[in-house]
Amino acid sequence: MKLIEKINSGNLEFQNRMAMAPMTRSRASLTGIVNEMTVLYYTQRASAGLLISEGINISEQALGSPYTPGIYTKDQIDAWKKVTKAVHEKGGKIVAQLWHTGRVGHSIDRNGNLPVAPSAIGIQGQQHFTSQGPKDYETPRALETSEVKQIVIDYKQAALNAIEAGFDGVELHAAFGYLPNQFLVESANQRTDEYGGSVENRSRFVVEVMQAMVDAIGENKVGIKLSPSIPYNNIIDSNPTALFTHLLQELNKMPLMYVHLMNAVFPTDSLPQYPRDVMGTFGTITNHLIIANGGYNRETGEQELEKGIAKMISYGILFLANPDLPKRFELNAALNPIDQTTMYGGGEKVYTDYPFLTA
Repeated sequence: MKLIEKINSGNLEFQNRMAMAPMTRSRASLTGIVNEMTVLYYTQRASAGLLISEGINISEQALGSPYTPGIYTKDQIDAWKKVTKAVHEKGGKIVAQLWHTGRVGHSIDRNGNLPVAPSAIGIQGQQHFTSQGPKDYETPRALETSEVKQIVIDYKQAALNAIEAGFDGVELHAAFGYLPNQFLVESANQRTDEYGGSVENRSRFVVEVMQAMVDAIGENKVGIKLSPSIPYNNIIDSNPTALFTHLLQELNKMPLMYVHLMNAVFPTDSLPQYPRDVMGTFGTITNHLIIANGGYNRETGEQELEKGIAKMISYGILFLANPDLPKRFELNAALNPIDQTTMYGGGEKVYTDYPFLTA
């Protein structure tokens, strides 16, 4: 069974081809510090070939949702050290997903400051989870060119902080409508400087961030998550195939750990320009290890690996509900049911108390 085979990326050996996908759990303090519950949560799941952390805010400006962790203060870094140490003691590997939410936020949880974005274009038809309940999205403040360049520096520092905290690498969250994804697409980026307009210019921010992080922490320690066919958070482009083909070709010039590709998990019937076969369309362009994400189970994950494009499969809620998922897949054992009501926020209940298989 390919899912439970070992695989290497650079100097890292993963004990199987199953990654735990990054999942926001909203259990950090209001100052972005993770606690002992978080240490236990990740340690319980250390049998994954690779743990990808929940999104970690790279700066105070990056914050979008309450109770999400950061990695820009000493206290935050020190708290993550406990997580990585515990995971490594269990033989696991863990990378930090670095997060800037851009316009996917609300001033309620940002000390009254509006979210920032490539352009002053708000998200329509959706609401944001805030500490005061769901709220309509605000119109974000457009970033100055100098501020964009500062955010590149913020990502570089966050990557250095992640290595200091003991992570094995970092993943740029450039998917699902967050800031890097906002720079990429026409619906969110109407800039007229070097970060807007052409495919090359709209890709520039992501390319600069990735290069800065590679330069900072070295070869085979940086990954990226992309969602080429997901329109969520008002992310629309007229030619996503041309856009992501160019981006992946630029990323081919860098010594990356992996490229994490999300499937088209939302209906795109009204968007015929969006490819449905994400792995076949985009996975064949990159020369990096591909992690496939989005809707897989034991059988479909194995089938995806058999195709030969993806080399690992990442699982989200299945890992949330089954801390010993690789063992369950190996034995073809029954899976725990998921409690959707405790995915975001709460205490230990249905966070660290999902049962393991009994002997």
